[in-house]
Amino acid sequence: MSPSEHQATRDGRVSDGTPVTPTVTTAAEARDHARAVVRQQWDSTSRTAREEDVIDLLLVVSELVTNAIRHGDGLAGFEITVTDDGVRLAVHDRSDTIPDAAYGSGALPARIGAAHGYGWPLVHRLTREVAVEPRPEGGKTISALVPLRAR
Repeated sequence: MSPSEHQATRDGRVSDGTPVTPTVTTAAEARDHARAVVRQQWDSTSRTAREEDVIDLLLVVSELVTNAIRHGDGLAGFEITVTDDGVRLAVHDRSDTIPDAAYGSGALPARIGAAHGYGWPLVHRLTREVAVEPRPEGGKTISALVPLRAR
């Protein structure tokens, strides 16, 4: 049986134990996948991620994926990698345009009631190592490390 023929189990693994990366097309699917990765790959018998850190992760996932869909000409991919310090997100979109606030200070917008502008400050405040890189096939990847602390 080829790897593509394996059936995923309820815990997100194929029958040979290999993790499955689902196709993510919405912010809700990305959040569900991120929570499952933390529970299955970061948590262990000796540590469990603090719920407030998981909530921060889900906020960042929502913001980055929604931005890719709304402002990045569509979501081209979503990856999450477990590290000792937390999880690294990589959100790929189809737009070459780098957001003005991508390398900002994290300050809130000057105008209250602006139609947009709160997302990047949120991302900067809740993450470390934010990077925006062009993709060879077009578009860009926004990556960030979301720290997790054990309870």
